[in-house]
Amino acid sequence: MDKQSATTGGVEETLDPEDWGELRALSHRIVDDAIDYLSRVRERPAWRNMPEPMRESFTAPLPRTARPLEEIYAQVAETVLGYPMGNIHPRFWAWYMGSGNFTGALGEFLAAIQGSNVGGGNHAAALMDQQVVSWCKEMLGFPASASGTLVSGGSVANIIGLNVARNVKAGIDVREHGIGGQPLCFYGSDQIHSCHRKAVELFGLGDRALRRIATNGELRIDIAALRHAIASDRASGRLPACIIANAGTVNTGAIDDLEALADLAAEQDLWLHVDGCIGALIRIAPENAWRVSGIEKADSIALDPHKWLHAPFEAGCVLVRDAAAHRGTFAVTPEYLETMVRGLASAPWLYDYGLQTSRGFRALKIWMSLMEHGVEKFGRLVDQNIAQGHYLSRLIEAEPQLELVAPTNINIVCFRFRSGEMPAGRLKALNTEIMLRLQDDGTAVISDTTVHGQHCLRVAINNHRTQRKDLELFLAEVVRLGQEIVAEGDAA
Repeated sequence: MDKQSATTGGVEETLDPEDWGELRALSHRIVDDAIDYLSRVRERPAWRNMPEPMRESFTAPLPRTARPLEEIYAQVAETVLGYPMGNIHPRFWAWYMGSGNFTGALGEFLAAIQGSNVGGGNHAAALMDQQVVSWCKEMLGFPASASGTLVSGGSVANIIGLNVARNVKAGIDVREHGIGGQPLCFYGSDQIHSCHRKAVELFGLGDRALRRIATNGELRIDIAALRHAIASDRASGRLPACIIANAGTVNTGAIDDLEALADLAAEQDLWLHVDGCIGALIRIAPENAWRVSGIEKADSIALDPHKWLHAPFEAGCVLVRDAAAHRGTFAVTPEYLETMVRGLASAPWLYDYGLQTSRGFRALKIWMSLMEHGVEKFGRLVDQNIAQGHYLSRLIEAEPQLELVAPTNINIVCFRFRSGEMPAGRLKALNTEIMLRLQDDGTAVISDTTVHGQHCLRVAINNHRTQRKDLELFLAEVVRLGQEIVAEGDAA
């Protein structure tokens, strides 16, 4: 082919293939492989470490010339597909992640093919984006007049909600004058997610503006201590602005008393933001919706469709009751993005509700999955995971060498292996080694944490593929490995 530049009269190039038939054949093969990949996920290890020679493939230099797509796919299949994080596996319970679904993956593919930028405009993807946000409002009990936007995940959703809270409660025009010396205070329990610290730091307030309130025996925020902190800050001339409530903490799944916090926020004229990235969607679960009663009274809520709606990564959402306040926090209208009376620019600019001007078409994968299964099935899956969490807790309580370290609230179980009387350091080393051997063996992937000063193993069952037999196998391996490690230590 003539490589001469198009600007000098040479051949004009494109990224489309020269032979669509070859691409069609390879694409069909990729879809077949993808179905095999998901349908056989249980047959593979939950995780495996990538060999060093294969890691080196990721240090290859920038490609300068073309390669056949079939060769490229073969490399991806061997490396990327062969060594995943593992969160789609039925025995992946580390941190807190959804496990995806095939229909959502098709939606992601079609969204990429359709190629829309959902920063706004008069087109189908923007309308679907708004429809999915409306569905989220309905699931959480928010009024239709409320606002919201899809984002990358819970961290950004929380930052957007708290940003609106800051602007509304600052008492000055923050967008025009900045935060200045306004001594704003945000309040959350000592179990809140680290993204809230990032939020107050981004706002220029500093970490000291985030008041971490003690929790009770169930790891829920102490309402009396919170009330005292608010009063103390007011008396010292500070400006209480926002209560951050947990609808499921990362460590243990604890859910704050949302009804009581809503009452306190109303009484004190504070913004109530609910971090519901773990548990907001419990509201769609018929057997457990009562656990998040009061969430519908919040001023803003962060939630994650890529968790209990199992959308492929990434998909977060923030809802804001006051639509005008939401838009007023972010809207900017340059001359090149003015709304027209007709045409492509005759619809709302969705970028006015968040940080991104360019926005991916996240809604389609959520929309297709909800249309296929219906929200009631997703609610039953939430109930199923919570039931599995309590089933695992009962198995732990029945095993003499295991003990719960925190109460099981929903689907997060914190426990540890014990063998006689051990100092804390050795106990931590023992349980850490159990966790790492489970990963090395490909049996299961869990994480660890510290609750009230005690190190423990943490199992977060946010996986629609998990079955009770997986939990039984897991605990049997924990006990076996614990005994094996103790015996190795005794022999040494």
